[in-house]
Amino acid sequence: MGPVDLGGAEWRKSSASGDNGQCVEVATNLPGIIAVRDSKNPRGPALIFTPDEWRAFLQGANQGEFDI
Repeated sequence: MGPVDLGGAEWRKSSASGDNGQCVEVATNLPGIIAVRDSKNPRGPALIFTPDEWRAFLQGANQGEFDI
């Protein structure tokens, strides 16, 4: 995948994240991609996922796949 224009991204973070500074933001409004970034560094890099990859991640997280 080449460079992705995130200029139109509508970033959001979970309302459950509060103000603890340990948050990620997600943009789901861009065609064909899901973008994720560190809320403390909004001008920094973003991770880019396909919708299928993002669904697989969310499913794994909800099922405890990444619990320590």
